[in-house]
Amino acid sequence: MKRQRLYPESKVELTPFLARNYDVMLKAASLGRYGSFLKKAIDAMELKPGMHVLDMGCGSGYNASLMMPFVGEEGSLMGLDISPEMEQQFRRRFLNMPNVQFANQRIDVPLDLGRTFDVVFMSFVLHGFPHEVRDVIVENASRHLKPGGYFMLLDFAEFDMSRMPRLHHWIFTHVECVYAFDFVGRNWKEILSGKGFSGFSEHLFLRNYVRLLKAQKI
Repeated sequence: MKRQRLYPESKVELTPFLARNYDVMLKAASLGRYGSFLKKAIDAMELKPGMHVLDMGCGSGYNASLMMPFVGEEGSLMGLDISPEMEQQFRRRFLNMPNVQFANQRIDVPLDLGRTFDVVFMSFVLHGFPHEVRDVIVENASRHLKPGGYFMLLDFAEFDMSRMPRLHHWIFTHVECVYAFDFVGRNWKEILSGKGFSGFSEHLFLRNYVRLLKAQKI
């Protein structure tokens, strides 16, 4: 039976086949660069032992597996996702690790997990939603951060699509969805400032098309 998509124009909702093979396909599509890029991005997060991390849209847990050595046994991580295929991979990856949890939970509706975290992390998820839904997701992130905690957004940077080299423009417009086209044209520091964040810093990757944006909750 075909799974109904919540946002038909989005490309962050994967088919079961793509979800099962997501990590492998990303590595192949990036000619093996995806893993090294992610390691650099996770390093730039500057996670510390004992930190508690919420990974919204955690997927297979690959990102979480890179974060856990930094937070250690005294820290913890909770992953949220709605894909059964991603859940299976995540739980298999962290079998017998009591400080790693998974919840089958939508992030695009008001959410209260009953606890707060030092870091809320999102990787290539936020761009795939309509902008009004992004507001809900950012509010969920803020609600689950301790005062002074960090929202860390790994996603497309802001750029002018009309100035992209022809090949990059063709790839982006054929691979990504209309929501991503909207996402890259918005000022995310300004948006997050209006949501109670400040103290911004950023790290750019992959020809400056990708950014780790850090925002501190006031």
